[in-house]
Amino acid sequence: MACPAAGEELPRPCCCNGYSELPSAEARRALVQYGPEKRGREGGELLALEDAYLSILQRLGENPARQGLLLTPRRAAKAMQFLTKGYQETIEDILNDAIFDEDHNEMVIIKDIDMFSLCEHHLVPFFGKVHIGYLPIKKVVGLSKLARIVEIFSRRLQVQERLTRQIALAITEALKPAGVAVIVEASHMCMVMRGVQKMNSKTITSTMLGVLREDPKAREEFLTLIKN
Repeated sequence: MACPAAGEELPRPCCCNGYSELPSAEARRALVQYGPEKRGREGGELLALEDAYLSILQRLGENPARQGLLLTPRRAAKAMQFLTKGYQETIEDILNDAIFDEDHNEMVIIKDIDMFSLCEHHLVPFFGKVHIGYLPIKKVVGLSKLARIVEIFSRRLQVQERLTRQIALAITEALKPAGVAVIVEASHMCMVMRGVQKMNSKTITSTMLGVLREDPKAREEFLTLIKN
């Protein structure tokens, strides 16, 4: 039996082959009752993303109105907003007065910071570890803030090379240290799930600035410490 056309005010689903069929994205949104009170500050951007995911499902030949996919466009839109939330954050916001005067001029290292990002070429994940070291000049930063800096730049559409340099430059600008070193080790799903499909490949990138670039002994100290 064919589905009836959508009503003018509030379209209702009908059952076709065991699934609820809806005639349009507008009808689907009305059905799941995402009214203005539930949208709140999400606004039109979330709805635009939702419609884009709905279109993708349709172009793939899927039925976006079946039970398992009915809310998928909304979930995917919210997930994409979370995965790219770094666009809405700034270094100034997250440092939040967490730079302190301290008479310390020896190496500070945080290693094995978890990192998750999206490849800007295929919109699939790459993930791994970030190792950060800096040589302070009487100023240090709260250790959790270094992980937050990684988060800001990784939660964007990225390439690993740029991500590595952005982290190093942000730390340099914030602390004005004698030197900064950042190493990123990551697995890229665009090489694992598709393309050459090399399951065990890893990409390693580094950015060295200041003393950690110019002084071989300082650089060697950093590289030795992150291996131990």
